[in-house]
Amino acid sequence: MTSPSSSNVPDHKPRPWVDLLVSIIIPSVILMKFSGDEYLGNVNALVIGLAFPLGWGLFELIRYHKKNFIAVLGLISVGLTGGIGLLELDAGWLAIKEAAIPAIIGLAVLVSTRTKYPLVRTLLYNPSVLDVAKIQRSLEEHRRVDEFEERLRKASYFFAGTFLFSSIMNYILAKWIVVSPSGTQAFNEELGQMTLVSYPMIAIPSMVMMMLIFYYLWRTIRRLTGFTLDEVMAPHLAEKEKAKATESTTRK
Repeated sequence: MTSPSSSNVPDHKPRPWVDLLVSIIIPSVILMKFSGDEYLGNVNALVIGLAFPLGWGLFELIRYHKKNFIAVLGLISVGLTGGIGLLELDAGWLAIKEAAIPAIIGLAVLVSTRTKYPLVRTLLYNPSVLDVAKIQRSLEEHRRVDEFEERLRKASYFFAGTFLFSSIMNYILAKWIVVSPSGTQAFNEELGQMTLVSYPMIAIPSMVMMMLIFYYLWRTIRRLTGFTLDEVMAPHLAEKEKAKATESTTRK
């Protein structure tokens, strides 16, 4: 039976364009264009600019109960960025912070491979995406469980590698772009520029690598079980696909 609290939580639908607008574009424009004394000023522009991704992240956590390790690290990252600017710490700390967050996640992925709950299983091989129970039964029937676990471990190493890439690129980007003293208009403008540049230079390549890892995992499942993607989709996703197909047929 579903608890009242869980039944009141609305379904969370991915909104990548809204995420991009609120977390990247608006803060960047505020920092680059409104940090001057004739507008918001250095401190106000920094606080308001960082308030958008911080507020959006908190909204997602509270509204949809999306409490996960990466979301919390994201909120910490935004808070640290604001602290460096408001406390006027050396800009070098920004580069360290930018590298540290993905490095911590990557390390957590590696450590998790030695536990019963590797993060790659939680994030990519989970019941919300795939029919894990069905896949597991087939693996056991074909006696391929050990081989699959070895492939899952390799996927974890690849997964950790994406965060290592992000860590290195974040550090290089921060050292290259943010060179002015923190607490100044120039610092805010450079911070906004770094935020904009980081999306095409880091976020998109990381997303592509994540998709390749999922494809590697899917190809492994396909080879070891013989199932097609439609056959191992999570039941709720399969039902949605059927509903869409039925609706499309009805319209025709």
